[in-house]
Amino acid sequence: MAASQQTAVGPLVGAVVQGTNSTRFLVFNSKTAELLSHHHVELTLEYPNEGWVEQDPKEILQSVYECIAKTCEKLAGVNIDSSNIKAIGVSNQRETTVVWDRFTGDPLHNAVVWLDLRTQSTVETLSKKIPGNSNFVKSKTGLPLSTYFSAVKLRWMLDNLRPIQKAVEEGRALFGTIDSWLIWSMTGGVNGGVHCTDVTNASRTMLFNIHSLEWDKELCDFFDIPMNILPKICSSSEIYGLITAGALEGVPISGCLGDQSAALVGQICFQEGQAKNTYGTGCFLLCNTGRKCVFSEHGLLTTVAYKLGKKKPACYALEGSVAIAGAVIRWLRDNFEIITTSEEVEKLAKEVGTSYGCYFVPAFSGLYAPYWEPSARGIICGLTQFTNKCHIAFAALEAVCFQTREIVDAMNRDCGIPLRHLQVDGGMTNNKILMQLQSDILHIPVVKSIMPETTALGAAMAAGAAEGVDVWSLEPEDISAILMERYEPQIQATESEIRYATWKRAVMKSMGWVTAKAPENADMPVISCLPLGFFIVTSMTLLIGARYVASFEE
Repeated sequence: MAASQQTAVGPLVGAVVQGTNSTRFLVFNSKTAELLSHHHVELTLEYPNEGWVEQDPKEILQSVYECIAKTCEKLAGVNIDSSNIKAIGVSNQRETTVVWDRFTGDPLHNAVVWLDLRTQSTVETLSKKIPGNSNFVKSKTGLPLSTYFSAVKLRWMLDNLRPIQKAVEEGRALFGTIDSWLIWSMTGGVNGGVHCTDVTNASRTMLFNIHSLEWDKELCDFFDIPMNILPKICSSSEIYGLITAGALEGVPISGCLGDQSAALVGQICFQEGQAKNTYGTGCFLLCNTGRKCVFSEHGLLTTVAYKLGKKKPACYALEGSVAIAGAVIRWLRDNFEIITTSEEVEKLAKEVGTSYGCYFVPAFSGLYAPYWEPSARGIICGLTQFTNKCHIAFAALEAVCFQTREIVDAMNRDCGIPLRHLQVDGGMTNNKILMQLQSDILHIPVVKSIMPETTALGAAMAAGAAEGVDVWSLEPEDISAILMERYEPQIQATESEIRYATWKRAVMKSMGWVTAKAPENADMPVISCLPLGFFIVTSMTLLIGARYVASFEE
């Protein structure tokens, strides 16, 4: 075939996956679900104060355009015409909060990231306003009052940032999660950009009634949020608008899902009782509960799973959210500096095959499900003079698995029927030691998709299936089978239970480290832990000094 000839392919669908640490754009064949090309850009996280986490919305937007352009170049390199891309879907980090000027298109402040803890005193103040006998916030939203969700971040911004206050007063401010910011910007911005969000992202704001599927006036009044700055609520699969610039100008954006909902769709978890666990920056277990809201008695969230069309019903999920999963590996690389690439952690862990009694609780942002304990901070405990960096690496991987065990146990108690296996996805699932550890600690099989990009696949499926696009069928008989890799438990259940019980003891030691409340605009909060945000609890009397820490490098 001549180099100038185009390769014949079916209709293509693209997916933007905008995560906490990176942005990706991926292109799939809508008939086979084959991944044809992709590009990835890492992002900068800013930490202006202890516990604060921010990102530049303009950097995020630019990374999306860069990924799209580079992916189209790669398609051209293999003789695939990017004009075959008929739609794109957007999947995004949830809860992260952006406020921008509708007339200039400029963000009025950095995005406040979902991991950010600055709003703890806001949460404490708001919690006193909730009647003790009627938690209307949780009954309407499915969520506990927490620093995690968008409403308290937006409340903090309105209380503390004069440019945002002024923009609201003058009718210039628009609020959105990352999906809203991207869709508004990409569909024209100040020149007619579409200000919208989908039900899955709206359900993470604490301003959205998950029963009526609308912004709730009582909730907006409670948080004192003006409703005129909120985006229009749409389904997860419909044409929102057309891209107005860049390599895919004129292509419709027709899918929108929060990243965990996208992964649920990409894992084909359309049946009630099906569940998946995604290992990204955090760790998120979702179980499809069908058309009914199931409220947890064990620390899980009730959330909207998806609504795949304007006239389609909403489906719901129970969710267990863990703040720190892949982020602990990045911390080992960037802060602790015992690895230079994330992939090295598997090599270190493999050298020892055990943590040698060392346990790592990475509660850098407090503890999420099932504890919802903001006072917790990270600890490493059970150290001896024998402990080295390999044991620390192994303990970090175990920590991800133990945290998953906690939310699986909560899910089993809420659902009444234990999971027989766990479907997994996300970047960390490439780590074979992690996957085997997960199976051992859960003592059930772990089933991993051979194609790990299930979040992107879910966004692409929603976009391709949208009315007016219609290039991707979601009928069961038309959905391509997903090839799976299976990990079986290789240790006795008694050993698994002993290790898990010891982990639970370590979790208890991590709680209560934040002992004094600092003003939210203070440079540094007063906390009873080391500047790195963690404390090492040893199993013997040791002085934790530079000489001992240096031994991790040996």
